[in-house]
Amino acid sequence: MHSKDLEEKIVQQYQGEEKMMILVFAQWCVNHDLDPEELYLRAYPNQSSNPALREAIELTVPKEEAGEIADQTLLGVLSLFGNDDLAFIITEEIQKRK
Repeated sequence: MHSKDLEEKIVQQYQGEEKMMILVFAQWCVNHDLDPEELYLRAYPNQSSNPALREAIELTVPKEEAGEIADQTLLGVLSLFGNDDLAFIITEEIQKRK
């Protein structure tokens, strides 16, 4: 495999994993009656609309149909992708529940 092909494959894999992370975030929000776009904008106020987030929101299911997503699972996934600002906002929301 040429290095260019390998590089492209790695980028595609990362993008796929990133989409899964966004979907986990969006579904966690739905499961806790939170607006994923509002939380995202709180974490990243200088970013405009996120197409990947909108796509993920369309893929979420009602919380009654969704499996449980543990708070620590979401925080771990966000950490893997360096979304510390979003993890901070999520942590604030978790504290409000307690």
